[in-house]
Amino acid sequence: MKQENIILVEKKVAEEVTQNVSAIEQNIIEEQASWYKKLAMNMVKISLFAGAFIAMSAIFSMMSTVHGKDIPEDYFINGYPTILGLMDSEFFMGLIFMTTISVILYVLYLLWTLHEVAVHKVQKAASQHVQIVFALSLCGLFIDKVWWVLAIIIAFTRWDLIGNKLSEIISHGMNGQHDETNKGDK
Repeated sequence: MKQENIILVEKKVAEEVTQNVSAIEQNIIEEQASWYKKLAMNMVKISLFAGAFIAMSAIFSMMSTVHGKDIPEDYFINGYPTILGLMDSEFFMGLIFMTTISVILYVLYLLWTLHEVAVHKVQKAASQHVQIVFALSLCGLFIDKVWWVLAIIIAFTRWDLIGNKLSEIISHGMNGQHDETNKGDK
C-alpha cells in the first residue's frame, strides 16, 4: 500500500514538473514572438518612412525645374559625373528639400520634447501638480521663459520631503522641542 502511494506521489510530482517546464518554455516562446512582432513593426515603420520620404522627394522634384533636361558634357570629368550634374537633377533637389524639411521638423520635435519635460516628469510621478505645470509650461512658451523655469522647479522638486520637513519643524515648534545641536550653544 505504501509503495503504491509513493508511486502516485512520484507521478504527480513528475506531472507538475512537466507542466512547470512547459509553462516556462511557453513563456520563452511568447517573449520571442513578441520580440519578433516588435522587430517586424519597426521594420514596417522604417520601410513606410523611407517610402514616404522618397515619394515626397519625387513629388517635390516634379514641382520644380532646375536647368533643363540636357546634361552638358562639362558636367563630366574623365567619364565620371561631377557634383554639378547632381545639382541639375530635379530628384536630387527634391531629396535635399525633403532632408532639410525633415531635419527642421525633427529639431522642432526635440525642442517641444524638451519644453514638455516638466509635464512628462509630473505625469510619470502621478503628482497632483500636472495642471499647474502644464499651464506654466504654456505660459513659458507664449509669454516668458521664467514661467517654464518655474514649471521645471515644481516638477522636479520632492514635495513629499519638503512637506515632511515642514511638518517636523512645525511639530517641534508647537511642542516646544529644540534641536539637539542648539542645546550645546545655550
